[in-house]
Amino acid sequence: MFCVAPPELDTKMNITKGGLVLFSANSNSSCMELSKKIAERLGVEMGKVQVYQEPNRETRVQIQESVRGKDVFIIQTVSKDVNTTIMELLIMVYACKTSCAKSIIGVIPYFPYSKQCKMRKRGSIVSKLLASMMCKAGLTHLITMDLHQKEIQGFFNIPVDNLRASPFLLQYIQEEIPDYRNAVIVAKSPASAKRAQSFAERLRLGIAVIHGEAQDAESDLVDGRHSPPMVRSVAAIHPSLEIPMLIPKEKPPITVVGDVGGRIAIIVDDIIDDVDTFLAAAETLKERGAYKIFVMATHGLLSSDAPRLIEESAIDEVVVTNTIPHEIQKLQCPKIKTVDISMILSEAIRRIHNGESMSYLFRNIGLDD
Repeated sequence: MFCVAPPELDTKMNITKGGLVLFSANSNSSCMELSKKIAERLGVEMGKVQVYQEPNRETRVQIQESVRGKDVFIIQTVSKDVNTTIMELLIMVYACKTSCAKSIIGVIPYFPYSKQCKMRKRGSIVSKLLASMMCKAGLTHLITMDLHQKEIQGFFNIPVDNLRASPFLLQYIQEEIPDYRNAVIVAKSPASAKRAQSFAERLRLGIAVIHGEAQDAESDLVDGRHSPPMVRSVAAIHPSLEIPMLIPKEKPPITVVGDVGGRIAIIVDDIIDDVDTFLAAAETLKERGAYKIFVMATHGLLSSDAPRLIEESAIDEVVVTNTIPHEIQKLQCPKIKTVDISMILSEAIRRIHNGESMSYLFRNIGLDD
């Protein structure tokens, strides 16, 4: 595992006032590695709690130490069983609330259901529902990382600190890719262009954007709010009123805007889950002359057979952070590398607990980052 440590931060940050309790809400032991790293950096012991599933699959939480009047930080790493993960968090938050905790801060590096943050057809904005449930349960503050859409912060009526993993990924590029000066930052779709531009400007590199029929960007999905009227109600529309129809989209043949010939291509995104679009992008870049292909993402969900597909693909390396545990996937695919982000999470916890400013963790971050 690759771990970066900016010189401004100490490797151990055990300068905390009393009254801090650190819990892990996971019943899955594989999801507790990040919690242990954060506790080690803060110089505190993990709080005593039992989280387990009843035989009927109900979640039970038993807090085994006093939290009265204390700042409670609940670290919840999303497992493959997302819905169980959410229930574990909600029940633990509510248990701390009813036990008279002074404040309850959720540390959720990857916010689940973040892709469902827009109205799609006749669905619902699930991330808004989840935010409401967390606030209702008793959460008083949220620490997360690289939300899929920054506007999700507006779904909460509590403070939200949306940290960034890009400094760690940028440092990985500079230290682990020897000839990165010959690289170009690639957006696999126009929707990822802002993130790619941010990486390119910080590394002083060029940018390329893939556009065309092989892509399936979220922005192309209809929201269902322009359904045509039923036939029997057409007569109710005034005969002289003609509502203009929006011309349907038609994607052009796949093109790469920017030169990647003889260069290292670094594809950047926030989430890598279904890898089909990344594989298609890698094939396109190979055809255009890129001789090495890296994929950088904050959250490595890597669902189903993603490790096998990556191993068999033209991608040379996939770099993700440990916001989500993926040790099993790494055993299946040696191309997957991990960057440790426990340092910035532990520093955020320390600053919030001590009442210090969080602005240090958001230096040089613009509105588009």
